[in-house]
Amino acid sequence: MFKTLLLAVDVNAPEGSARSAQAAIAMARAEAATLHLLNVVPDTGMAIVGASMAADSMQNALAAARAELERWASTTIPAEVAHQIHVAEGTVYDQIIRTANRLDIDAIVVGAHRPELKDYLIGPNAARVARHATQSVFVIR
Repeated sequence: MFKTLLLAVDVNAPEGSARSAQAAIAMARAEAATLHLLNVVPDTGMAIVGASMAADSMQNALAAARAELERWASTTIPAEVAHQIHVAEGTVYDQIIRTANRLDIDAIVVGAHRPELKDYLIGPNAARVARHATQSVFVIR
């Protein structure tokens, strides 16, 4: 049913990805699916902010995020589960959806955090992915 899965991982809060990783690993094992791991590095948001940063700061951030995601995967994803590492830059929910589309992903696995007031006002990334993705989305609490 699902041959390609995308798991969104926040390398800045890896403990928050533990339950969603367990679910994604179980799904990958059951389906013999490839598990794609994605970390999104937020962009600077405003041109003036980006202009004030060193020219290579985003490349350094992306390289650091990749290294941290690789370290996390080496300790979390079992060897028998085929997986690939991906790092993107931009808005978290947008990059999850774009990456899922680009990789022709069958299902997306995201973790949900406890709702807070700000989530009700702007909507959490998991809710935005669930609303806008064309793939099946599993939100793990």
